[in-house]
Amino acid sequence: MKQAWSFAVGAAVLFLSSRCAVAQEFTLFAGPLVSGSDHSYSWEMNYMEGFGKYFAGSVSWLNEGHIPGHHRDGQSIQAWARLPFDNRRFVFSLGVGPYRYFDTEAAKQGLGYSNTHGWGAVYSARLTWYASNRWTANLQLNRVGVARGPSTTALMLGVGYQLDAPDTPGPRDFALPRTHDVTNNEITLMAGETILNSLESQTSAAESIEYRRGITHWLDGSIGYLHEGNGLSARRDGATAQLWLTRAFLDDHLTLGFGAGLYAAIHHGDDSDQRDTGDGILSGLVSVSASYRFTQHWAARVTWNRVVTRYSRDTDVILGGIGYRF
Repeated sequence: MKQAWSFAVGAAVLFLSSRCAVAQEFTLFAGPLVSGSDHSYSWEMNYMEGFGKYFAGSVSWLNEGHIPGHHRDGQSIQAWARLPFDNRRFVFSLGVGPYRYFDTEAAKQGLGYSNTHGWGAVYSARLTWYASNRWTANLQLNRVGVARGPSTTALMLGVGYQLDAPDTPGPRDFALPRTHDVTNNEITLMAGETILNSLESQTSAAESIEYRRGITHWLDGSIGYLHEGNGLSARRDGATAQLWLTRAFLDDHLTLGFGAGLYAAIHHGDDSDQRDTGDGILSGLVSVSASYRFTQHWAARVTWNRVVTRYSRDTDVILGGIGYRF
């Protein structure tokens, strides 16, 4: 339980400290990865925002593929130095920052697996070409080093979009200021899939209900109920509470957010040993969410949740649904 509390608080501080690095350019990357003699793939979701002409910050979710004995991914915050050239159509950038990773490892003794959490660092070099229609083409080299586990190197291609239109060619130097809250009140019903972070990645149906309210121009809070399905051992359901960094774009039709908080779960199934010790009651919850508001009161929402446990039952819960705003 102590680890769940420390993770949730640490994740919240990490996200809140990156308030100015929440989303202006959104880029998807994918490409090959190497770790020693092993080969796999890597992909990344990246949000970058300018701190001036020569500096920027970013928040990323990085997946390092499936190298033997490791399925590793997690979130990273990076500070970037960038150099524009050719009338700002090209930008060369160097980035570095901490990496909070989640690794599904083969168990050291006998069969099975374990979910390992830890800290590392991501070092990146990126070349970006800015088109006149707000699209970008990117080439990025990542080097990942962690406290426990293998280092990796990935070369990825990326396609991005500038969510705020720039005033000049190339990247926007600073984000547009917000004059009102992104969210007032919103109730959302969602359904989707739970994926157990094991070597077999077992799945089950999932459902949730969430109430969300804006706290400031850039911060939302949410409470909800999450049911992780009936098809997994140690199935769970329970209450969630999160804080969200949020931004709105495209005349407030599109919203993006990063959330961190806690999940108080009720257990059902085979893992009575975790229930007896109390280790499984409270877990960390880290999420990425996007919504599209197609009328004043109705919106579609997609959310990817990572449930972070201390007893090797981490899950990804991917949900989509309809929300009512008032």
